[in-house]
Amino acid sequence: MADDDAALTLDVLRALLDRGHLATPGSLPQVVSRAAASVGWAARVYVVDLEQRVLVPAPVPDEPDLDVLAIDGTLAGRAFQRLEPVRTHGTSTGLWLPIVDGVDRLGALSVTVPDGTNLSDPAVEERYRLLSHLTGHLMAAKSSYGDGLHRLARRRPRSVASELLWDLLPPRTFGCEGLVISGILEPCYDVAADAFDYGVVDRVAHLAILDATGHDLRGTVVAAVALAALRNTRRDGRSLYDAAQAVDDVVREQGQRELFATGFLGELDLGTGRLRYLNAGHPAPLLLRRGKVVKQLDEGRRILFGLGTGEAALAEEWLEPDDLVVLYTDGVTEARDPEGGFFGLERLTGILERSAAAGLTAPETLRRATQAVLEHQNGTLQDDATLLVAHWASGEEAQLSAS
Repeated sequence: MADDDAALTLDVLRALLDRGHLATPGSLPQVVSRAAASVGWAARVYVVDLEQRVLVPAPVPDEPDLDVLAIDGTLAGRAFQRLEPVRTHGTSTGLWLPIVDGVDRLGALSVTVPDGTNLSDPAVEERYRLLSHLTGHLMAAKSSYGDGLHRLARRRPRSVASELLWDLLPPRTFGCEGLVISGILEPCYDVAADAFDYGVVDRVAHLAILDATGHDLRGTVVAAVALAALRNTRRDGRSLYDAAQAVDDVVREQGQRELFATGFLGELDLGTGRLRYLNAGHPAPLLLRRGKVVKQLDEGRRILFGLGTGEAALAEEWLEPDDLVVLYTDGVTEARDPEGGFFGLERLTGILERSAAAGLTAPETLRRATQAVLEHQNGTLQDDATLLVAHWASGEEAQLSAS
Protein backbone atom coordinates (compact mmCIF):
# COMPACT_ATOMS: atom_id res chain seq x y z
CA MET A 1 0.00 0.00 0.00
CA ALA A 2 1.42 3.42 -0.99
CA ASP A 3 2.18 5.94 1.73
CA ASP A 4 -0.70 8.21 0.69
CA ASP A 5 -3.16 5.30 0.70
CA ALA A 6 -1.96 4.14 4.10
CA ALA A 7 -2.35 7.68 5.46
CA LEU A 8 -5.95 7.89 4.20
CA THR A 9 -6.81 4.54 5.78
CA LEU A 10 -5.26 5.67 9.04
CA ASP A 11 -7.27 8.92 8.86
CA VAL A 12 -10.53 6.96 8.68
CA LEU A 13 -9.64 4.63 11.53
CA ARG A 14 -8.28 7.42 13.72
CA ALA A 15 -11.41 9.52 13.19
CA LEU A 16 -13.65 6.58 14.02
CA LEU A 17 -11.74 5.55 17.12
CA ASP A 18 -11.11 9.06 18.47
CA ARG A 19 -14.78 10.05 18.19
CA GLY A 20 -16.05 6.61 19.10
CA HIS A 21 -14.59 6.60 22.58
CA LEU A 22 -17.17 9.08 23.89
CA ALA A 23 -20.01 8.20 21.52
CA THR A 24 -23.33 6.94 22.81
CA PRO A 25 -24.93 4.04 20.94
CA GLY A 26 -27.35 6.48 19.32
CA SER A 27 -24.62 8.88 18.18
CA LEU A 28 -22.32 6.18 16.80
CA PRO A 29 -23.87 6.27 13.26
CA GLN A 30 -23.00 9.98 13.11
CA VAL A 31 -19.43 9.18 14.16
CA VAL A 32 -19.18 6.62 11.34
CA SER A 33 -20.50 9.14 8.80
CA ARG A 34 -18.00 11.78 9.91
CA ALA A 35 -15.12 9.33 9.85
CA ALA A 36 -15.96 8.43 6.25
CA ALA A 37 -16.26 12.12 5.38
CA SER A 38 -12.69 12.66 6.55
CA VAL A 39 -11.53 10.99 3.30
CA GLY A 40 -14.32 12.35 1.10
CA TRP A 41 -16.66 9.38 1.41
CA ALA A 42 -20.29 9.24 2.53
CA ALA A 43 -21.41 6.41 4.83
CA ARG A 44 -24.71 5.51 6.49
CA VAL A 45 -25.39 2.77 9.03
CA TYR A 46 -28.39 0.43 8.71
CA VAL A 47 -29.34 -1.78 11.68
CA VAL A 48 -31.00 -5.18 11.20
CA ASP A 49 -34.36 -5.45 12.94
CA LEU A 50 -35.04 -8.11 15.57
CA GLU A 51 -36.86 -10.40 13.15
CA GLN A 52 -34.13 -9.99 10.51
CA ARG A 53 -36.60 -8.91 7.87
CA VAL A 54 -35.47 -5.34 7.20
CA LEU A 55 -32.51 -2.99 7.51
CA VAL A 56 -33.34 0.20 9.37
CA PRO A 57 -31.37 3.39 8.58
CA ALA A 58 -29.88 5.14 11.59
CA PRO A 59 -30.69 8.87 11.61
CA VAL A 60 -27.81 11.31 11.31
CA PRO A 61 -28.25 15.05 12.08
CA ASP A 62 -28.32 17.26 8.98
CA GLU A 63 -28.50 14.20 6.73
CA PRO A 64 -31.63 13.18 4.78
CA ASP A 65 -33.93 10.52 6.17
CA LEU A 66 -33.65 7.20 4.36
CA ASP A 67 -36.09 4.39 3.70
CA VAL A 68 -36.19 1.08 5.52
CA LEU A 69 -34.93 -1.65 3.18
CA ALA A 70 -36.11 -5.24 2.95
CA ILE A 71 -33.42 -7.87 3.39
CA ASP A 72 -34.90 -10.08 0.71
CA GLY A 73 -34.64 -8.67 -2.80
CA THR A 74 -32.32 -5.69 -2.23
CA LEU A 75 -28.61 -5.06 -2.75
CA ALA A 76 -28.26 -4.10 0.91
CA GLY A 77 -29.98 -7.34 1.89
CA ARG A 78 -27.69 -9.35 -0.36
CA ALA A 79 -24.63 -7.90 1.38
CA PHE A 80 -26.19 -8.80 4.73
CA GLN A 81 -27.20 -12.32 3.69
CA ARG A 82 -24.04 -13.27 1.84
CA LEU A 83 -21.58 -11.32 4.01
CA GLU A 84 -19.90 -9.82 0.97
CA PRO A 85 -19.54 -6.34 -0.56
CA VAL A 86 -22.20 -5.54 -3.16
CA ARG A 87 -21.73 -2.66 -5.58
CA THR A 88 -24.53 -0.19 -6.16
CA HIS A 89 -25.95 0.77 -9.54
CA GLY A 90 -26.83 4.23 -10.81
CA THR A 91 -25.23 7.65 -10.92
CA SER A 92 -23.04 7.38 -7.82
CA THR A 93 -20.13 5.07 -7.12
CA GLY A 94 -20.63 3.00 -4.01
CA LEU A 95 -21.29 -0.30 -2.38
CA TRP A 96 -23.05 -2.06 0.46
CA LEU A 97 -21.03 -3.77 3.16
CA PRO A 98 -22.11 -6.17 5.90
CA ILE A 99 -21.64 -4.89 9.45
CA VAL A 100 -20.46 -7.70 11.69
CA ASP A 101 -19.02 -8.07 15.17
CA GLY A 102 -16.72 -11.04 14.80
CA VAL A 103 -19.15 -13.06 12.68
CA ASP A 104 -22.40 -11.77 14.22
CA ARG A 105 -24.45 -9.84 11.65
CA LEU A 106 -25.57 -6.43 12.95
CA GLY A 107 -26.63 -4.62 9.78
CA ALA A 108 -25.26 -3.06 6.62
CA LEU A 109 -23.16 -0.02 5.75
CA SER A 110 -23.81 2.13 2.69
CA VAL A 111 -20.60 3.71 1.36
CA THR A 112 -20.49 6.22 -1.50
CA VAL A 113 -17.15 7.32 -2.92
CA PRO A 114 -16.15 10.09 -5.36
CA ASP A 115 -16.60 9.35 -9.05
CA GLY A 116 -13.50 7.80 -10.53
CA THR A 117 -12.60 5.88 -7.37
CA ASN A 118 -11.54 2.35 -8.21
CA LEU A 119 -13.40 0.10 -5.77
CA SER A 120 -11.19 -2.81 -6.84
CA ASP A 121 -8.02 -1.02 -5.76
CA PRO A 122 -6.59 -3.08 -2.86
CA ALA A 123 -5.96 0.08 -0.84
CA VAL A 124 -9.57 1.21 -1.26
CA GLU A 125 -10.84 -2.28 -0.47
CA GLU A 126 -8.76 -2.33 2.70
CA ARG A 127 -10.13 1.05 3.74
CA TYR A 128 -13.81 0.22 3.40
CA ARG A 129 -13.36 -3.26 4.82
CA LEU A 130 -11.73 -1.89 7.97
CA LEU A 131 -14.36 0.84 8.23
CA SER A 132 -17.21 -1.68 8.22
CA HIS A 133 -15.46 -4.10 10.60
CA LEU A 134 -14.59 -1.42 13.14
CA THR A 135 -18.13 -0.07 12.90
CA GLY A 136 -19.43 -3.52 13.85
CA HIS A 137 -17.08 -3.85 16.79
CA LEU A 138 -18.00 -0.40 18.10
CA MET A 139 -21.73 -1.09 17.73
CA ALA A 140 -21.39 -4.28 19.76
CA ALA A 141 -19.20 -2.63 22.38
CA LYS A 142 -21.45 0.41 22.77
CA SER A 143 -24.89 -1.21 22.60
CA SER A 144 -25.02 -2.16 26.28
CA TYR A 145 -24.52 1.48 27.34
CA GLY A 146 -27.73 2.88 25.92
CA ASP A 147 -30.82 2.11 23.86
CA GLY A 148 -30.22 4.03 20.63
CA LEU A 149 -29.37 0.98 18.54
CA HIS A 150 -31.90 -1.25 20.33
CA ARG A 151 -34.70 1.19 19.48
CA LEU A 152 -33.80 1.04 15.80
CA ALA A 153 -33.86 -2.77 15.83
CA ARG A 154 -37.36 -3.08 17.31
CA ARG A 155 -40.33 -2.38 15.09
CA ARG A 156 -43.09 -2.66 17.72
CA PRO A 157 -43.47 -2.91 21.53
CA ARG A 158 -41.96 -5.89 23.30
CA SER A 159 -43.31 -7.89 26.24
CA VAL A 160 -41.55 -7.86 29.60
CA ALA A 161 -40.90 -11.60 29.32
CA SER A 162 -39.22 -11.14 25.96
CA GLU A 163 -37.12 -8.24 27.26
CA LEU A 164 -35.93 -10.38 30.16
CA LEU A 165 -35.00 -13.43 28.13
CA TRP A 166 -33.38 -11.71 25.16
CA ASP A 167 -31.06 -9.79 27.46
CA LEU A 168 -29.81 -13.15 28.76
CA LEU A 169 -29.17 -14.81 25.41
CA PRO A 170 -25.67 -14.81 23.88
CA PRO A 171 -25.06 -13.11 20.51
CA ARG A 172 -26.86 -14.79 17.66
CA THR A 173 -23.65 -15.92 15.95
CA PHE A 174 -20.15 -16.76 17.14
CA GLY A 175 -17.12 -18.06 15.29
CA CYS A 176 -13.66 -19.29 16.23
CA GLU A 177 -11.13 -21.51 14.51
CA GLY A 178 -12.97 -24.63 13.33
CA LEU A 179 -16.44 -23.65 14.51
CA VAL A 180 -19.45 -21.43 13.82
CA ILE A 181 -22.39 -21.41 16.23
CA SER A 182 -25.62 -19.64 15.36
CA GLY A 183 -28.89 -19.41 17.27
CA ILE A 184 -32.24 -17.81 16.62
CA LEU A 185 -35.43 -17.42 18.63
CA GLU A 186 -38.89 -16.38 17.45
CA PRO A 187 -41.14 -14.59 18.14
CA CYS A 188 -38.88 -11.66 19.04
CA TYR A 189 -41.55 -9.52 20.68
CA ASP A 190 -43.60 -11.89 22.80
CA VAL A 191 -41.31 -14.78 23.67
CA ALA A 192 -42.34 -17.29 26.31
CA ALA A 193 -39.87 -19.87 27.59
CA ASP A 194 -37.41 -21.11 24.96
CA ALA A 195 -33.71 -20.34 25.34
CA PHE A 196 -30.35 -21.29 23.88
CA ASP A 197 -26.80 -20.91 25.12
CA TYR A 198 -23.25 -21.66 24.08
CA GLY A 199 -19.69 -21.03 25.20
CA VAL A 200 -16.22 -22.16 24.14
CA VAL A 201 -13.75 -23.05 26.90
CA ASP A 202 -10.34 -24.64 26.25
CA ARG A 203 -11.32 -25.79 22.74
CA VAL A 204 -14.56 -27.35 23.93
CA ALA A 205 -17.83 -25.87 22.72
CA HIS A 206 -20.71 -26.10 25.20
CA LEU A 207 -24.14 -26.18 23.53
CA ALA A 208 -27.58 -25.98 25.10
CA ILE A 209 -31.19 -25.49 24.11
CA LEU A 210 -34.10 -25.34 26.58
CA ASP A 211 -37.88 -25.27 26.40
CA ALA A 212 -39.68 -24.54 29.65
CA THR A 213 -43.41 -25.15 30.04
CA GLY A 214 -45.72 -22.21 30.43
CA HIS A 215 -46.43 -19.29 28.11
CA ASP A 216 -46.15 -16.43 30.57
CA LEU A 217 -43.56 -14.70 32.70
CA ARG A 218 -43.30 -17.70 35.06
CA GLY A 219 -42.07 -19.90 32.24
CA THR A 220 -39.60 -17.22 31.19
CA VAL A 221 -38.22 -17.04 34.73
CA VAL A 222 -37.74 -20.83 34.73
CA ALA A 223 -35.82 -20.60 31.44
CA ALA A 224 -33.76 -17.69 32.80
CA VAL A 225 -32.65 -19.47 35.97
CA ALA A 226 -31.88 -22.61 33.95
CA LEU A 227 -29.55 -20.53 31.77
CA ALA A 228 -27.89 -19.14 34.88
CA ALA A 229 -27.39 -22.66 36.27
CA LEU A 230 -25.79 -23.81 33.02
CA ARG A 231 -23.37 -20.91 32.97
CA ASN A 232 -22.55 -21.34 36.64
CA THR A 233 -21.49 -24.96 36.18
CA ARG A 234 -19.62 -24.22 32.95
CA ARG A 235 -17.63 -21.38 34.51
CA ASP A 236 -16.84 -23.56 37.52
CA GLY A 237 -15.45 -26.22 35.18
CA ARG A 238 -17.97 -28.88 36.17
CA SER A 239 -19.27 -31.78 34.08
CA LEU A 240 -22.33 -32.27 31.90
CA TYR A 241 -23.85 -34.36 34.67
CA ASP A 242 -23.33 -31.48 37.08
CA ALA A 243 -24.90 -29.06 34.62
CA ALA A 244 -27.95 -31.29 34.22
CA GLN A 245 -28.25 -31.65 37.99
CA ALA A 246 -28.00 -27.87 38.49
CA VAL A 247 -30.67 -27.19 35.87
CA ASP A 248 -32.91 -29.84 37.38
CA ASP A 249 -32.53 -28.30 40.83
CA VAL A 250 -33.39 -24.74 39.83
CA VAL A 251 -36.27 -25.77 37.57
CA ARG A 252 -37.73 -27.88 40.35
CA GLU A 253 -37.36 -25.00 42.83
CA GLN A 254 -38.74 -22.27 40.57
CA GLY A 255 -41.35 -24.43 38.85
CA GLN A 256 -42.63 -25.84 42.15
CA ARG A 257 -43.46 -29.12 40.38
CA GLU A 258 -45.90 -27.26 38.14
CA LEU A 259 -43.45 -26.08 35.47
CA PHE A 260 -40.75 -28.19 33.85
CA ALA A 261 -38.26 -27.94 31.00
CA THR A 262 -36.96 -30.09 28.21
CA GLY A 263 -33.41 -29.56 27.05
CA PHE A 264 -30.37 -30.78 25.17
CA LEU A 265 -26.87 -30.24 26.60
CA GLY A 266 -23.73 -31.04 24.64
CA GLU A 267 -19.95 -30.65 24.64
CA LEU A 268 -18.11 -30.62 21.32
CA ASP A 269 -14.33 -31.15 21.32
CA LEU A 270 -13.06 -28.83 18.60
CA GLY A 271 -9.86 -30.79 18.15
CA THR A 272 -11.41 -34.19 17.52
CA GLY A 273 -15.08 -33.63 16.65
CA ARG A 274 -16.31 -35.76 19.55
CA LEU A 275 -19.75 -34.63 20.69
CA ARG A 276 -20.90 -35.83 24.14
CA TYR A 277 -24.49 -35.07 25.02
CA LEU A 278 -27.59 -35.77 27.06
CA ASN A 279 -31.23 -35.12 26.27
CA ALA A 280 -33.94 -34.30 28.81
CA GLY A 281 -37.16 -35.06 26.93
CA HIS A 282 -36.24 -32.76 24.04
CA PRO A 283 -36.62 -33.26 20.27
CA ALA A 284 -33.58 -35.12 18.95
CA PRO A 285 -31.11 -32.84 17.10
CA LEU A 286 -30.33 -33.43 13.44
CA LEU A 287 -26.93 -34.24 11.96
CA LEU A 288 -26.31 -32.69 8.55
CA ARG A 289 -23.43 -34.29 6.62
CA ARG A 290 -22.36 -33.55 3.05
CA GLY A 291 -25.53 -31.53 2.55
CA LYS A 292 -27.97 -34.18 3.78
CA VAL A 293 -29.65 -34.89 7.11
CA VAL A 294 -28.23 -38.34 7.85
CA LYS A 295 -29.52 -39.06 11.34
CA GLN A 296 -31.14 -37.86 14.55
CA LEU A 297 -29.09 -37.73 17.74
CA ASP A 298 -31.63 -39.58 19.83
CA GLU A 299 -29.58 -41.22 22.59
CA GLY A 300 -28.50 -40.03 26.05
CA ARG A 301 -32.10 -39.75 27.25
CA ARG A 302 -33.16 -38.69 30.74
CA ILE A 303 -36.39 -37.33 32.21
CA LEU A 304 -37.43 -33.69 32.02
CA PHE A 305 -35.68 -31.08 34.09
CA GLY A 306 -37.60 -30.41 37.27
CA LEU A 307 -38.68 -34.00 37.87
CA GLY A 308 -35.54 -35.33 39.57
CA THR A 309 -31.97 -36.29 38.71
CA GLY A 310 -32.89 -38.78 36.02
CA GLU A 311 -29.37 -40.16 35.59
CA ALA A 312 -28.58 -41.24 32.04
CA ALA A 313 -25.41 -42.38 30.32
CA LEU A 314 -23.90 -39.68 28.15
CA ALA A 315 -24.26 -40.35 24.44
CA GLU A 316 -21.42 -39.79 22.02
CA GLU A 317 -21.20 -38.88 18.33
CA TRP A 318 -18.05 -38.39 16.28
CA LEU A 319 -18.46 -35.57 13.77
CA GLU A 320 -16.79 -35.35 10.39
CA PRO A 321 -15.35 -32.10 9.02
CA ASP A 322 -18.10 -29.78 7.71
CA ASP A 323 -20.85 -31.50 9.76
CA LEU A 324 -23.68 -29.42 11.20
CA VAL A 325 -25.55 -30.30 14.37
CA VAL A 326 -29.00 -28.69 14.38
CA LEU A 327 -30.86 -28.26 17.70
CA TYR A 328 -34.48 -27.11 17.68
CA THR A 329 -37.55 -26.85 19.89
CA ASP A 330 -40.96 -28.35 19.15
CA GLY A 331 -42.23 -24.87 18.30
CA VAL A 332 -40.51 -25.34 14.94
CA THR A 333 -41.82 -28.74 13.88
CA GLU A 334 -45.22 -28.42 15.62
CA ALA A 335 -46.06 -24.99 14.23
CA ARG A 336 -49.55 -25.28 12.69
CA ASP A 337 -51.02 -23.57 9.66
CA PRO A 338 -54.65 -22.31 9.73
CA GLU A 339 -55.86 -25.77 8.68
CA GLY A 340 -53.99 -27.43 11.55
CA GLY A 341 -51.16 -28.90 9.51
CA PHE A 342 -47.78 -29.19 11.22
CA PHE A 343 -44.68 -27.52 9.80
CA GLY A 344 -43.03 -30.88 10.43
CA LEU A 345 -39.57 -32.36 10.42
CA GLU A 346 -39.65 -32.93 6.65
CA ARG A 347 -40.01 -29.21 5.92
CA LEU A 348 -37.20 -28.34 8.32
CA THR A 349 -34.97 -31.00 6.76
CA GLY A 350 -35.74 -29.64 3.30
CA ILE A 351 -34.74 -26.10 4.28
CA LEU A 352 -31.48 -27.30 5.82
CA GLU A 353 -30.56 -29.37 2.78
CA ARG A 354 -31.47 -26.65 0.26
CA SER A 355 -29.46 -24.11 2.23
CA ALA A 356 -26.47 -26.44 2.24
CA ALA A 357 -26.78 -26.91 -1.52
CA ALA A 358 -26.88 -23.13 -1.99
CA GLY A 359 -23.80 -22.64 0.17
CA LEU A 360 -25.60 -20.49 2.72
CA THR A 361 -23.97 -19.74 6.05
CA ALA A 362 -25.37 -21.06 9.32
CA PRO A 363 -26.94 -17.72 10.40
CA GLU A 364 -28.60 -17.21 7.03
CA THR A 365 -29.91 -20.78 7.06
CA LEU A 366 -31.55 -20.17 10.45
CA ARG A 367 -32.98 -16.83 9.35
CA ARG A 368 -34.68 -18.48 6.39
CA ALA A 369 -35.89 -21.40 8.48
CA THR A 370 -37.61 -19.19 11.04
CA GLN A 371 -39.13 -17.04 8.30
CA ALA A 372 -40.59 -20.22 6.80
CA VAL A 373 -42.04 -21.24 10.18
CA LEU A 374 -43.59 -17.79 10.61
CA GLU A 375 -45.09 -17.87 7.12
CA HIS A 376 -46.52 -21.33 7.84
CA GLN A 377 -48.51 -19.76 10.70
CA ASN A 378 -49.38 -16.57 8.80
CA GLY A 379 -46.84 -14.56 10.77
CA THR A 380 -48.10 -15.41 14.27
CA LEU A 381 -46.49 -18.21 16.27
CA GLN A 382 -48.51 -20.11 18.88
CA ASP A 383 -45.29 -21.31 20.53
CA ASP A 384 -41.65 -20.24 20.60
CA ALA A 385 -39.55 -21.55 17.73
CA THR A 386 -35.83 -21.83 18.50
CA LEU A 387 -32.89 -23.21 16.52
CA LEU A 388 -29.21 -23.57 17.34
CA VAL A 389 -26.63 -24.79 14.82
CA ALA A 390 -23.02 -25.82 15.39
CA HIS A 391 -20.96 -26.06 12.18
CA TRP A 392 -17.73 -27.90 12.95
CA ALA A 393 -14.31 -27.70 11.24
CA SER A 394 -15.77 -26.16 8.09
CA GLY A 395 -13.70 -23.06 7.44
CA GLU A 396 -16.99 -21.11 7.46
CA GLU A 397 -15.66 -19.00 10.31
CA ALA A 398 -12.94 -17.68 8.00
CA GLN A 399 -15.48 -16.93 5.26
CA LEU A 400 -17.71 -15.02 7.67
CA SER A 401 -14.88 -12.93 9.12
CA ALA A 402 -13.17 -12.10 5.82
CA SER A 403 -16.03 -10.05 4.35
